[in-house]
Amino acid sequence: MPTPATNPLNIAMIGCGLMGHGLAKNLRLAGHSVSILKHPGNQPTDDLSALGAELVDDLATLVRAKDAVFLVLPGSKDVEAVVTGENGLLMCLEPGMLVIDATSAEPEETLKIAAAVQALGCAYVDAPMTRTPKEAEEGRLNVLLGGSDADVARATPIIEAYAENIYHGGPISAGHRLKLLHNFVSIGQAVIIAEAVAAAKRGGVDTGVLSEVLATGGAGGVALQRMRPYIENQDTTAFKFAIKNAAKDLGYYTAMAEAMGAQHVAADAVHHVLVSALANGGETKVMPELIDVLDR
Repeated sequence: MPTPATNPLNIAMIGCGLMGHGLAKNLRLAGHSVSILKHPGNQPTDDLSALGAELVDDLATLVRAKDAVFLVLPGSKDVEAVVTGENGLLMCLEPGMLVIDATSAEPEETLKIAAAVQALGCAYVDAPMTRTPKEAEEGRLNVLLGGSDADVARATPIIEAYAENIYHGGPISAGHRLKLLHNFVSIGQAVIIAEAVAAAKRGGVDTGVLSEVLATGGAGGVALQRMRPYIENQDTTAFKFAIKNAAKDLGYYTAMAEAMGAQHVAADAVHHVLVSALANGGETKVMPELIDVLDR
């Protein structure tokens, strides 16, 4: 259970999906007041209601008199729609509020959103996460922050409710850049593992033995740990990350690298594999199932 907050706050949450659910639970367990915007994309919230979280129908009511507003959305287009859309968040924010954007987003878009929020006299911190929904529920996420020192200092005690490790990477957008750098490396490893396992199946190699060889050699690591239960037992629970989200993140990464003038040849290759998988039956699959898509 999270350490009780020394200064409990009134928090609004927009986005209560696989990751947002864990955030909401742990923020509430830490003693914060949590209000969640009702949405069809939310995970079931009965357990959160039992903890005292409030479900709210409209954005204006959700945000009224709040200390902080969390955005835990699928991507930049969703953030833009919620923040700058008709009757969006910009119409509801009150001066002094803190916006914590935990979405995996495009850094250049983050800078635009942050500027619009700051123009209202509000603070903004980008705070994407690594690890999985399992760690979100357990309050053991890695959180990557971008923002001014003052705003990050303000956000950190709130984020501690659901984080095991917190990293401040630099000014606004640095958190989202760190997330994309991380995801390029971690997703890239998973794609390589999936392609190798698919090739092993074509070659008649025992994939359980391959899994052991990889684990005891130079290919061991977190990516393999997450893929291994599926390789050996068709169990996806260790890596419930959708192929479509991986493709989105790699697209964000290649766009970021292009904008910076950085090399992205390897990232282009990983992105190509993921996009091709979506076109060949992977639209509803999670990353371990990429093995089967590639084998087909």
